[in-house]
Amino acid sequence: MEKPLDTQKYIEWLEEDHAVVIAEATKKHYEQKVVPKIAYQFENSPFWVEWLNSLSEYDGEYKEDRGYRLLYSLDKPSLIPKSWESFLDKTHRKNVILNPNWPKHPPGGWILPDNWYSRINDIVRTRIVVRYLDGAEFLVNKTNLLCNKHNKKHVECDFEATEEGYYAVHMYVPEEFEIPRIDWGTEMVTTRIEIQVTTQIQEVIVDLLGKYYEEKRSKIIPPSRKAWQWEFESPEFTTYYLGHILHYIEGTIMAARKEERSHGKV
Repeated sequence: MEKPLDTQKYIEWLEEDHAVVIAEATKKHYEQKVVPKIAYQFENSPFWVEWLNSLSEYDGEYKEDRGYRLLYSLDKPSLIPKSWESFLDKTHRKNVILNPNWPKHPPGGWILPDNWYSRINDIVRTRIVVRYLDGAEFLVNKTNLLCNKHNKKHVECDFEATEEGYYAVHMYVPEEFEIPRIDWGTEMVTTRIEIQVTTQIQEVIVDLLGKYYEEKRSKIIPPSRKAWQWEFESPEFTTYYLGHILHYIEGTIMAARKEERSHGKV
């Protein structure tokens, strides 16, 4: 079978090559059984409860040390489930579109129903907004300390900086969950909950362009097309450069803060 580039072809490939049938029952099991169970268990975990309760303390420590507030808001962030469509699309990208070994399996093996809840790392996620660029690393360090306290491994952390102008920190907190099997009984799986840390300025671009990024990343760009940096009339040109410009402005703000501190104003 040729490389499946759209969702329907991917579903057909899963059945033909791996005997995996994606039916309505598969979607319902994910949406109604698995995701709510994971979200409920994590929401009530000692780590998450303490992390939420510590945010105001982190905000105070940052302000005392640097003279500014850490968080955009002290409202506690909520957990957001990944939609079935987005979940299936992510397995498609990892198995096929972004697979450097195609037609062989990607690094780590095929992502299929017997392992995909442990291989996809953002089935449940949340986002928290910090005011300044250095606040992201400050919060990462605090989260790592809390992971150690709760006998977890250091949180996995990606400082995202893409060609498309997306900047954010993605932390992945490991947790073991008991979830229902699609046939009978339950099973234990270890998966990771994603905590996205973005800045106040980058939050604007994420809200404005998040859907656009989501749609574009699963598409195959024709090889004959010019690089988007030369397509000045394309939506990519404006979208991506706006993200880079805002990130540059944030760096300039940090430089101004440093200069201010050096003159003893903070």
